[in-house]
Amino acid sequence: MYAKTDKADTSRRGRAADVFDTDEERRLYEEIPAAVDHVPDPSFDSPGVEEELFGDSAPVIHVRAWAHFAEVPEEVEPRQRRSAALKSSEEAVLFLRYNYARRHLGELAVLQNHRFSVRRAKEMVLWFRRAKKVESDLVGANMALVLAMAKRTRIPNVDFTELISEGSLALLRSVEKFDVSRGYKFSTYACRSILKSFNRLATKTGRYRQRFPTEYDPSMERSDYDERKHEIHLQHSIESLREILAENRAKLTDVEQTIINERFAVASGGPRRTLAEVGRLVGLTNERVRQLQNNALGKLRAVLNADYLVA
Repeated sequence: MYAKTDKADTSRRGRAADVFDTDEERRLYEEIPAAVDHVPDPSFDSPGVEEELFGDSAPVIHVRAWAHFAEVPEEVEPRQRRSAALKSSEEAVLFLRYNYARRHLGELAVLQNHRFSVRRAKEMVLWFRRAKKVESDLVGANMALVLAMAKRTRIPNVDFTELISEGSLALLRSVEKFDVSRGYKFSTYACRSILKSFNRLATKTGRYRQRFPTEYDPSMERSDYDERKHEIHLQHSIESLREILAENRAKLTDVEQTIINERFAVASGGPRRTLAEVGRLVGLTNERVRQLQNNALGKLRAVLNADYLVA
């Protein structure tokens, strides 16, 4: 419906920051883009068409609000399923109002971008509000089309609410592009657009399933955080122990240093020796090697607790 904004549009909005009395009017004005598109109609150039569409003598068309919400399961029938239906003549009038309001808004936007006017800014808000109101009426009156076609459509791995969302967007695009002067019913045009949107959704979902055949299940994802944390702490402890042994801050004897280095290979990082192998190396029994090992480990633990561990 609307084009993207540019620098002129940004400047226009900045100058209108203090023009409006309410935040709602200011917000509406900021939503108006620099260029507004519309579907032309031969009647728009006729004299008195604005009075005919929006004047005091214009027909009053009541459109009841759509009562069904996308969150309701598809098996539930909406209470007001047919309450928002419009006659063909009423629908034609609404589309003429919608496109005439957009046409007039577009003309005002071009002038406003060329030269800012406070009076024109307020007039733009008036016509923008009219366009949005008629658009809301047309969408609400035809939301039953989306619900009906979504119920008849089955796409694997696509929720019903997702169909409703895709169909609603297609309905909005149909309202923007429908040409009432051609004499066709809007429901025919909109149904075709909604079906195309469902087909695009099915194609997109199929391609996604080819790449990701199964859903992501967080319960099957096992974190290795604890293991990695343990490995990091272990590496830090080994480095600290090597510093203590290299400086002999634990006051170990030569025999104790030999036993620790050979039993745990802290300095060399090679294979570790058994108690019997270390005993033969230092000329002591297995039990004596075990006693000296425990005594050395106690000294090392005391230094680690005092110098490296933080309470």
